[in-house]
Amino acid sequence: MSSNINLAINGIQHIGIPVTNTEASQQFYSRLGFSNVMQAPFTDNGGTGTCVMMQRGNMIMELYQLPEASLAEIRSRSNGHVDHVAFDVDDIDLTFKTIKEAGFNVLEPEPVFLQFWKKGCKYFNITGPDGERLEFNQIL
Repeated sequence: MSSNINLAINGIQHIGIPVTNTEASQQFYSRLGFSNVMQAPFTDNGGTGTCVMMQRGNMIMELYQLPEASLAEIRSRSNGHVDHVAFDVDDIDLTFKTIKEAGFNVLEPEPVFLQFWKKGCKYFNITGPDGERLEFNQIL
């Protein structure tokens, strides 16, 4: 493998997730504190799709719905469309309690400890309306 190239990468600009219902996905991400900051149509294989940028602070989730003719393949995906997107949090236990009480589909019975970083980290995952997995992570 070649050596690393020198790029000025500042962080994640946005995460793109194909969805099957932009309205349901917007409602889901709104409950997590994201706001619709831009919405625009686009053309794909002769049809029209919709792209919605949902922002919370400096994080942006791009939710895009392809034209109906392309949605069958997306609907058939059983494990979502992105393995996971991880959000950094300051208090994993409070975040877990808040998410659980809000009725989200939490995958773990409690935050999981991993011996990563200097003192470890704790995380848990939830799933969105199209099976996308969202991780909440605190570096301890």
